[in-house]
Amino acid sequence: MTEHSDGAGTEAGAGTGARPRTGTGTGREAGAGTEAGAGTGTGTGWEAAQKTEAQESSTAADAGARAAPEPEPKPEPKSKPQPELEPQREPEPESEPHPEPEPQPRPGAARRPWVRWARRTALGLVLALVLPVLAAQTALRVNYTGDPADGTHTRGKDAIWLGHAWVDGRKKDADVTALARRLETTGIRDLYVHSGPLEHDGTLPESRYPRARWFVDAMRDAAPRIRVQAWLGDVLATESPDGMRLERPGTRAAVVASTRQILAVGFDGVHFDLEPLHSGDEDYLTLLDSLRGVTRARDAQLSVAAHQIDPLPGFHSFWGTVAGHPKWWSQEFFGQVARRVDQIAVMSYDTMQPLESTYGGYVAQQTSLALEVTPDSTDLLMGLPFFHENRFGHWNHAETVPAAVRGVRLGLSRTDAGRAGFGVALYVDFAAEEKDWTAYREGWVR
Repeated sequence: MTEHSDGAGTEAGAGTGARPRTGTGTGREAGAGTEAGAGTGTGTGWEAAQKTEAQESSTAADAGARAAPEPEPKPEPKSKPQPELEPQREPEPESEPHPEPEPQPRPGAARRPWVRWARRTALGLVLALVLPVLAAQTALRVNYTGDPADGTHTRGKDAIWLGHAWVDGRKKDADVTALARRLETTGIRDLYVHSGPLEHDGTLPESRYPRARWFVDAMRDAAPRIRVQAWLGDVLATESPDGMRLERPGTRAAVVASTRQILAVGFDGVHFDLEPLHSGDEDYLTLLDSLRGVTRARDAQLSVAAHQIDPLPGFHSFWGTVAGHPKWWSQEFFGQVARRVDQIAVMSYDTMQPLESTYGGYVAQQTSLALEVTPDSTDLLMGLPFFHENRFGHWNHAETVPAAVRGVRLGLSRTDAGRAGFGVALYVDFAAEEKDWTAYREGWVR
């Protein structure tokens, strides 16, 4: 039941007991009346009164239920204030612990193992290339240390490459006189004067050297001890479709004929510079054998410009694979060439060395390698850089004449300090500066 229903029942009870009784009767009846509601009346009207009261009570109760105002709720008895309790919550049903969500891969994460592999591979390749280079550079720097042996100076068998101006009419008598005067204070004995180049088929047009005889005669008058050799060369078709092809017998025969032709002018020898000449070229060796017969018959010199020697065994093969240009010769091939000529001049410049110390150490190494395989019957000459360029392969600040001279002396000291058939070759007269001549005289001639 609601509070409102309880209130309605109470009000009905109150109406029944509220009616006063005013009649008289017997004691039992009076007692009954009194007990029923403290009313008075006679015994004979009790039933009627009882009915009447019952009807009235019912009517009053109905009316009270309909019309009586809703009783105000009785105030509850005051009690000690109780501490306010938080409403109890029904315990939530225990749920199974949710597993931690797995991290979702970031975009491209599927490729990460490949990226790591690529990076590690790249790092491995870099280390494989850098570490040997650093080790080689350190070794060259160490090779540049120490003191050259006493007596490692000129033997009077040096040489210099001269430009084409000496045989095409640009140089005059005064130039010859000045050249002869400069040579007096040097150890130079041979001049390699440019008189070519050869045609790709091996022929040599006479128009290439119109003043060659004049120069040869003028030098004999001005400096009788000097030998003048014709410098002939050409580009070989070893790395491009254009150039001379030594594998062709007709081409080699034409080169031999051109040698006879140029020696007839009066030259004291012929100097060949054919590039790029790969290590192990058997056709080149065959050509040298043929040329040697010609020069010996005329008591003339046969000399060649030679590539550098492998700084590490087989390095020319590695470089040929990587760069397409096997710059170096094997030491074995160098020895094969040296045994077929009277002079061999190493082009010990354009070395790609970044420092003066490493360049000097490299020249010392090249000197030793060349001395080990060059017979005593052949004069070995090491090239000095009398030119100044900055480009890939040649750094002017590194490849200096002082560094080259010191490197030559160190290599000579360590390998064959007393060798007589040894010298240096200066490249080239038209690019030389006065400081180059000074460094050559002070470091090598003394």
